[in-house]
Parts: sequence; C-alpha cells; structure tokens
Amino acid sequence: MNEHILVCVAWPYAKSSTHVGQIVGAYLPADTFARYNRMAGNHVLMVSGSDEHGTPILVDAEREGISPTQFVARYHQQILDVWKRLGISWDLYTETGTPNHYRITQDFFLTLYQKGYIFKDTMQSPYCPTDRRFLPDRYIEGTCPICSYPGARGDQCDNCGHTLDPIDLINPKCRLCGSQTSKIEIRPTEHFFLDLPKLQGQLEEWIAVDKDHWRPNTVAFVNNWLKEGLRARAITRDLDWG
Repeated sequence: MNEHILVCVAWPYAKSSTHVGQIVGAYLPADTFARYNRMAGNHVLMVSGSDEHGTPILVDAEREGISPTQFVARYHQQILDVWKRLGISWDLYTETGTPNHYRITQDFFLTLYQKGYIFKDTMQSPYCPTDRRFLPDRYIEGTCPICSYPGARGDQCDNCGHTLDPIDLINPKCRLCGSQTSKIEIRPTEHFFLDLPKLQGQLEEWIAVDKDHWRPNTVAFVNNWLKEGLRARAITRDLDWG
C-alpha cells in the first residue's frame, strides 16, 4: 500500500485526568487505526497534545488558587502517564505551551490577517463588576435560548450542540462569584474575528465534491451549518492566558 496517513486526534484539556469515555471514544479507535495502517505498510503520523489554554483551564486554576502554569503542568503529566500505561502509540504528543506551538499559531494568524480573512471589530460582551472582568466562554453560564437547558455555557450548549453568544443566555450568572443577571453588565470590547462568510462559497464547493469517505451524518451536519449561513467568529478573548 505505502500511503501517507495523518491521524489527528482531539486534544484533551489539561484540566483533569483522561476518563474512560474519552479513551473509548477518541483515543483507542485512533490508535487501532494507526496500528493497522503501520502493519499494512503505510507511513503513519499520529499526533495530538494537551490543550493548556482557554477558559476551562483558567476557571479551574482560579478555583484552586494556583497559576495556570502550575495547573496544566500537573494534568499534562497525568495525561502522559495514562498514555504510557495504555500503550497509545503516538508519533507526536505535544502541548500548546511550547515555543513551537506559539510560533505556528502566530504564523497562522498573521497569514490569515494579511490575506483579509481576519478583521478587528467591536462586540458586546457580559462583564462582571464584582470581579471587574469580562466573562467569555465558560466564565458565564445560564439557560440555553434554544433548548432551555439550564447549564449552557457562554460559548455553546452541550445539550443541543448549538454554539451560543453569551449575551443570549437566559438568566446568566458569573461562574466566579455567582453574580446573577441583575448585576452582570453588557459592555463593548474589541476583538479579532475570523471572516467565515467570506469563505462560505469555497467551503460549499469543497464539501460537495468527493466526500464519500465522510459519514453521512457528518456531511448532513456540515451542510445544515452552511445552509444556516456562516457568521464571523471572534477568535480572541479578554484573557491573560491563551
């Protein structure tokens, strides 16, 4: 056969030990696929890493009263220990806190910005005057405006799967101090956005050709997303860490 096979596996957040659901759902299937292809004579590169940035890390680190660096170092090591005990055959397992990851991420950003696919704009975001900070993503939770699930986060609802705007949450509250709707303010803040509408036509053409290797439900999900119309997405946050 002698094909080149790239196996990209979901990056676990370095915020807890890897649990059975993650192992069975993502990592054992990927490892089985990679091992099969190596045995078949293909050139395999199976890659992943610990996601050490973003609001999930910050929320939990602040609750423990330690720095994000200390927090992710502990859980990254725990995750590495799990892979070793399971014998997961990574060709590369890294982390988002490496200089190489910083460099590549910045290169991606600058290239897209220079080509006009990233722009700066002002958006309205929830702000907690008690903690004197904006509340992106998992810093705020409330009731989903789509399915009425009471534990929706500021970035998405895990119950119905929809991505959300935090200002659309019903009865939102700050996850740090517990401040309710009456105390949360909506303030303007400036961010960089990925101009997804500019890419919609190209994506529709790409998804329509040679996708027989995709699962039908995946194709249907993507087509429904495109049919709704892509919106520009903020790719920066009011955070000091990632």
